[in-house]
Amino acid sequence: MIPPRLADNEERRQLEVNKYQLLDTIPESSYDNITALMAYICDAPISLITLLDKDRNFLKSHHGLAFNESPREISFCGHAINSQDPITIVEDSRKDERFHDNPLVTEHQAIFYAGAPLTNSEGFKLGTLCVYDTKPRKLTKEQKNALITMAQQVTSLFEQRYQNFLLIKFQNELKKRNEELKKFAKTVSHDLKSPFSNIISLTEFLNEENEGKLSAESQKYIQYLISSSKSLKNYVDGLLQYYKNDALSEKRFELISVNEIFNELQQITDSEREVKFTLKGNSNAIITDKSALLQIMINLITNAIKYNNKGNPEIEINFSENEQQYNLHVADNGDGIPKELLNKVFDPFRIVGIEDKDGKLGSGIGLASVKKITENLGGIVNVDSTLGVGSTFSITIPK
Repeated sequence: MIPPRLADNEERRQLEVNKYQLLDTIPESSYDNITALMAYICDAPISLITLLDKDRNFLKSHHGLAFNESPREISFCGHAINSQDPITIVEDSRKDERFHDNPLVTEHQAIFYAGAPLTNSEGFKLGTLCVYDTKPRKLTKEQKNALITMAQQVTSLFEQRYQNFLLIKFQNELKKRNEELKKFAKTVSHDLKSPFSNIISLTEFLNEENEGKLSAESQKYIQYLISSSKSLKNYVDGLLQYYKNDALSEKRFELISVNEIFNELQQITDSEREVKFTLKGNSNAIITDKSALLQIMINLITNAIKYNNKGNPEIEINFSENEQQYNLHVADNGDGIPKELLNKVFDPFRIVGIEDKDGKLGSGIGLASVKKITENLGGIVNVDSTLGVGSTFSITIPK
């Protein structure tokens, strides 16, 4: 018997084997199906998917065998990964000086062997897809091609497994960074609220105390300071609210009356202006997270009122449904959104430069929150708008 030699790049090859995290794993149907298929195609009693570890041959899938590993020094696969051929075939191991007194031959009747190396994307041979038989024989051309092709498929499964590991690792890192960012944003938002409130209060007090004493230019500066401080405070409040919306990801579904939520929305968004509300649709009740739905609708209705310079604001709410989803539409006759800005309005903290009825810019939080909460519910939000005519926000939520 001649034990297989270690590859010249064995240390690096071993690292490649380890990275797939397949050693000592339990059987998996995706691999067992392949060995069962190859045993059938090659008309062989045994088919294996092997991985050459430091001092053993680990059998990731072992069709026709009861054990799942054997010493590397007696493995046929150890010789196969050292070969430059696309497939290694031993027609009669009893006549081959490498194997004639090998325990696999003398004790387990491993007479015939054919193995195709499992070569990964880096060019390292990790193991083999192989078949054994207890009698001397040959493989047809079609059987050889099948063994080589299916070895490539096994390697593809290895690569997909590794890519999944990388994806999970990336997702975990992204989640960790997002949590850190969220914590930072909450801390900063909380710490800034009080100073901004103090600045606003003190500036307003200073303005009142010196009424009639300050020059027009000084009064303009004070008003600018008050306005800027309020804008920054609103931005900070919006920042905090945006990250609070994550709490709505823990869905609490309940049956909600459409008329009830419509009346509730009218009361919550009651403004100094007279707004004409209209309710349409074929849904009398929907099942979803009420707090999340209210947050979405309040943001949309508040925006519809704020960004409407017309004397007769109108808002039409349409609840409809089919077998798969609920469809919500909020349409207004407001100022509309320029076409070139439609793909930006849902970006967090993106201020598109449109002033509301009071001449103030938004914080870029409201519509970003609508998108975030909708997606937490598994839904999609879109907008269609015509400048000077109005906007329609469409939301679909799966049942």
